[in-house]
Amino acid sequence: MCGIVGYVGPRAATEVVVGGLQRLEYRGYDSAGIAIYDPEQGLQLRRSVGKLSNLVQRLGQQPAIGHVGMGHTRWATHGNVTEENAHPHRDASGRVVVIQNGIVENYLELKSRLLEMGYHFQSQTDTEVIAHLVGHYYREEQALEPALRRALAELRGGNAVVAFCVDEPERLIVARLGNAGGVVIGTAPGETFVASDVPAILDYTREMVFLEDRELAVITRTGVTISTLSGAPVTRTPVNVPWDPVAAAKGDYKHFMQKEIHEQPRALMDILRGRIDQEAGQVQLEDLTLDDRALRRVERIYVTACGTAWHAGLMAKFMIESLARVRVEVDYASEFRYRGPILGDDALLLAITQSGETVDTLAAMEEARAQGVPSVAIVNAIGSQAARLADGGPIYLHAGPEIGVASTKAFTSMLAAAYLFALRLGQARGTLKPAQIREHLQAMVELPGKAATVIEQSLPICAELAERYHRASDALFLGRQANYPIALEGALKLKEISYIHAEGYPAGEMKHGPIALIDEDLPVVCIAPRDAIYEKMISNIEQVRARHGQVIAIGTTGDTLLATKADHVIEVPATLPLLQPILTVIPLQIFAYDMALRRGCDVDQPRNLAKSVTVE
Repeated sequence: MCGIVGYVGPRAATEVVVGGLQRLEYRGYDSAGIAIYDPEQGLQLRRSVGKLSNLVQRLGQQPAIGHVGMGHTRWATHGNVTEENAHPHRDASGRVVVIQNGIVENYLELKSRLLEMGYHFQSQTDTEVIAHLVGHYYREEQALEPALRRALAELRGGNAVVAFCVDEPERLIVARLGNAGGVVIGTAPGETFVASDVPAILDYTREMVFLEDRELAVITRTGVTISTLSGAPVTRTPVNVPWDPVAAAKGDYKHFMQKEIHEQPRALMDILRGRIDQEAGQVQLEDLTLDDRALRRVERIYVTACGTAWHAGLMAKFMIESLARVRVEVDYASEFRYRGPILGDDALLLAITQSGETVDTLAAMEEARAQGVPSVAIVNAIGSQAARLADGGPIYLHAGPEIGVASTKAFTSMLAAAYLFALRLGQARGTLKPAQIREHLQAMVELPGKAATVIEQSLPICAELAERYHRASDALFLGRQANYPIALEGALKLKEISYIHAEGYPAGEMKHGPIALIDEDLPVVCIAPRDAIYEKMISNIEQVRARHGQVIAIGTTGDTLLATKADHVIEVPATLPLLQPILTVIPLQIFAYDMALRRGCDVDQPRNLAKSVTVE
């Protein structure tokens, strides 16, 4: 979740860019930098490590003068927190400069090719790959726009990129790939702004244009010209954004829950920042205080959580036992302390909570502390009580505020955090070699782009399903193994916000009771990706169809067999089996949202529910 700001116009660019970055500092706080151009001074780069105030201090000593420029606040993904790794990055000639928000999924492949071509890298970042690619093609094209288009065609992942060339000093070019990095362009008479979020430029204009996936914009003083990456022109009318903090935070979305569903690609990207080293095949959890020796002593992990976080805990069990080979028990926090748990000297408590203030989860952590057992907290709220109680350290989600009561982006972020923790355990205990970890990390790097695809493909299908099934009084969700917790989560989402009774069940247990409920009026959601138990799920689907149940299936892209078995199919891209639930749950969130919308329910504040349960 890096912050980007750009400006072309009559004002002092440094003032505009730094002021915008200050409003986006929450998006990146480990380093910052700007590139400002002036015909006499040339291209001036200023970068610093740490908070933005350090960059401001440096600019006081070394001013940057000009009327066109760009800036960036970094939250590291690839490479350590150093000045060399701070944005902007230049090409080999020093004439092209680039900033980026996102992850280049195939950067190792591209970097290897560029190294073979004789290019030298000054940083450890994936963004420098973009700079060298653009510079390489610029020498052939002698124009920045076609050079950037050719470079973008080779990138995989979700990216927002801003590029500048000293040979074309009166413009910036910005592009967006995927849904992981937002781009907003502000227009005003004689000047144009670009940023990764609206608040950065609201002081200067209310007229905003939002760049969509696979679009490129040329920004000059006189305005903006938009086209697709293939070159087709795009006409878009600016939106007038009111000066209202709530409206600005909600943006173009009708509800916060809708916004938070769409923020999941970005959240899945942000949870990786500063924590993965793909080249070395290592996971680094910055706040974890347990070293390798302490992690090797752990023989049993007790996961405790409530509600949606408990479903994440069930997934954590699959991940940790499979990847790190440590036994895991999962408890409702509200039950844990009352059953008199016997933890033992070789135990670890893993608490999962979005708010970090859930009273039952905190009580479970206190119980662990009383028995001398360390705890680790997977938590979203920085500085929360759970984060402070976790003597083994917090693992922050960095998902940003989640306003909607029904959790969406926090849940998928919890799954990603649990996966990173399982990899870190496997790394410490020797159950995973660097080459294996590298494979897992590559799959995680690809998740944001795949999540964006799932959202895009699910929207029209879920709207149609809601139109058909919104009068249902009950629903059944079925899944096996790692997708059983997702069946539970899908049912919870539906009942939370649409008030439809729904039940999640392990598909293999369907014949032990729930099969009696199936008739032509019951929608049955079956989570059936092509995995090791796919054939078992197909058998369950056939049993539902034999009793005239209406089957809504979540399946792997291109599964022609599933299409013949189910009434409706929502496709998700394939990934590693234990990461697949991060993708299969997203259509269930959208389905629940559309059902609630169609039924006229209060999506963000459903009756009787609160975001955080701080009393028993």
